[in-house]
Amino acid sequence: MKVFRWVIGGVGVIVAVAHIGVIGHLTKRQPVQVVYPPTNEYTTYNVTVNPDGSYTIDYRSHDPTVLDSETYTDSSNGVFGVGGRTTTTRNRQYVPGSQSETHTGVDDEGKPVRSEECIKAEGGGESNGALVGASLGAAAAPMLSGIPYVGWLAAGWGVMFGQDIGSQVGGEISNTISGC
Repeated sequence: MKVFRWVIGGVGVIVAVAHIGVIGHLTKRQPVQVVYPPTNEYTTYNVTVNPDGSYTIDYRSHDPTVLDSETYTDSSNGVFGVGGRTTTTRNRQYVPGSQSETHTGVDDEGKPVRSEECIKAEGGGESNGALVGASLGAAAAPMLSGIPYVGWLAAGWGVMFGQDIGSQVGGEISNTISGC
């Protein structure tokens, strides 16, 4: 019984000394570890570290409030690529919420305003492309209608799929041809 008391007392002393070490470790001043925000060429941040170990970060993800971009497009016309033209597109976008946001080239949602000719060209291309795509889908309909039980559904889906893809392709081609 005496040995049991000595063992329990020894374990208690070891646990007490270990707790004193943990308390000393917790009270020791740790260096500040700052978690930096993700950055790229359009971000800035400023870190302020206080003596008590706290810190504040002033982070701006869209530091330039005006984003300018220029796109140069060389296009060739004709069968042999003779008679091409070079198109330069300049685009200025303002970051929403900035002081210079009121500008005629950007609408309320921050999207660039498109000209009426470009909208008409894209609409015409989409309608012609949809017609061609629906015709190709209808040409494949007899093959799809041979599927048991769902052939009629697959044939209709093929026509609608061809119409949708044709509309997208036609609009893109029309925009490219008209230089929009």
